[in-house]
Amino acid sequence: QLQLVESGGGSVQAGGSLRLSCAASGGTFSSYFMGWFRQAPGKAREFLGSISRSGGMSDYADPVKGRFTISRDNAKNTVYLQMNTLKPEDTAVYFCAASRSLSRHLIEYNYRGQGTQVTVSS
Repeated sequence: QLQLVESGGGSVQAGGSLRLSCAASGGTFSSYFMGWFRQAPGKAREFLGSISRSGGMSDYADPVKGRFTISRDNAKNTVYLQMNTLKPEDTAVYFCAASRSLSRHLIEYNYRGQGTQVTVSS
């Protein structure tokens, strides 16, 4: 059973940056593809991006492509989400998830964290 815990959220002004971390425990982190999602109040969960088990391949949703970057450190059992040029519409709860395949669909993820709040002010 893989446990995932996010950290690094907070409040930032528009145009700023944040780096989120997701620490995994209780399983073989390197055997999982990892994804990041977010959910804003009153909106559906949104896929942001995913990364392969080795970190050599990634996939991003169009709204964040070029602004957000996913990376992972398998030695530290951690996946990261670097967010640059943040916009007020990026305000949401961000969470990571683990899957056996590279997917954009949360239903295909086996485990997910509780999330961390990101608030971007204008």
